[in-house]
Formats: sequence, C-alpha cells, structure tokens
Amino acid sequence: MEVYETAEKEMIQNNVEEFARLQNYMIVAEKESESYKRMKNR
Repeated sequence: MEVYETAEKEMIQNNVEEFARLQNYMIVAEKESESYKRMKNR
C-alpha cells in the first residue's frame, strides 16, 4: 500500500508543477492569442 501512496503523491506533485508552469506561460501570453486560448482549454 505504501508504494501506491508514494506513486499517488508523485502524480499529484507532477500535476501541481505542470499547472504552475502553465499558469506562468498564461501570465505572459496575450489574452487574445491562439496560444493563450489553447492553454486555457488545457
């Protein structure tokens, strides 16, 4: 059971890091750009 909990924690950590990266890109992107719209959908 401990292996599952570790894998779950790693998955959550990876998701949080990916979300933070996405937010950083969205902050600097033009709000009407195609890139921003695609990131928002993601």
